[in-house]
Amino acid sequence: MADNGATEGAQPQQAPQVQMNVIGQYVRDLSFENVMAQKGASGDVQPDVSVQVNLDAKKRQVENQYEVMVKLNIESKAKELGDVLFVMEIEYVGIFNIVGVPEDQLHPFLLIECPRMLFPFLRRIVSDVTRDGGYPPLNLDNIDFVAIYRNELARRQAAAQAEAAEAPQA
Repeated sequence: MADNGATEGAQPQQAPQVQMNVIGQYVRDLSFENVMAQKGASGDVQPDVSVQVNLDAKKRQVENQYEVMVKLNIESKAKELGDVLFVMEIEYVGIFNIVGVPEDQLHPFLLIECPRMLFPFLRRIVSDVTRDGGYPPLNLDNIDFVAIYRNELARRQAAAQAEAAEAPQA
């Protein structure tokens, strides 16, 4: 047994060790619409791709288990004409067992760390579906989940302030 110089009774209070296990992950919903092929258009087109990211997390009935969903809305348009080439929507869900995260840090943990774990798998699905849909594989850039979380907090705070300012004064 190693002696670290501290006696058992004199050890400082340590934060609980954070444990996160991915129990499962799956595609909840997937839609890919090849608009350009439906119109019969063809040719070499320069795409302009926009990606919207939505996150959601909820507690499951089992203790310490949470469901985290990353939803992507992807639209690709032709740069020159603005015609829609394809539209893809995907909801990708991970089920996590999380232990040791303080309650006040759980919300950001669920909406930042869990999506980071799911993202490589989600990126692969998007790449495969766009390739199988007749386009070059769309390799998504990394998503800054911290920035998304902060932007959502700022948006909610601004909405709450606006709501408070509009409330009739008694």
